[in-house]
Amino acid sequence: MKVLVYPPNSMILADLVERGGHEPVVLMKEIGEHVRDAEIDAPPLNVTEEDLKRALRYVSVEEPAGLKGRIGLLAPLLEAAEASIILSDAPPTFGCMGCAVADEFFKYLIRRREIPTLEVAYEGGDKVEEMVSDVMAFLEQLKKEGKG
Repeated sequence: MKVLVYPPNSMILADLVERGGHEPVVLMKEIGEHVRDAEIDAPPLNVTEEDLKRALRYVSVEEPAGLKGRIGLLAPLLEAAEASIILSDAPPTFGCMGCAVADEFFKYLIRRREIPTLEVAYEGGDKVEEMVSDVMAFLEQLKKEGKG
């Protein structure tokens, strides 16, 4: 099953998803495709016209360019996801969106998809083991339900 991890650049969550027997849906793969695209002048900084067209399916044309750019880049992840894990209150070491508005809006879009979703708060310290256990139990449940 394709599991979107949030923050979408979290290598830690992506690794847990792989260990749980699923395919992580992550930003690094999308950026990788952009970097290999001959049409991009300065990878991965440029946003393509296709990114902006995708963004306009989710946000108004009046929204700030930064929000449209981020959502346009993240839209393929959202569309590919069959399940998701949202880690809230995560430190930068777990990944960062870089924009509070895009962060909240993308979480809203994930929830709106109505796919199986685990929302877990990062609490640090001894609670990290509990968080990892919750993530692994969620991934195992996806397998049991025949979705993995």
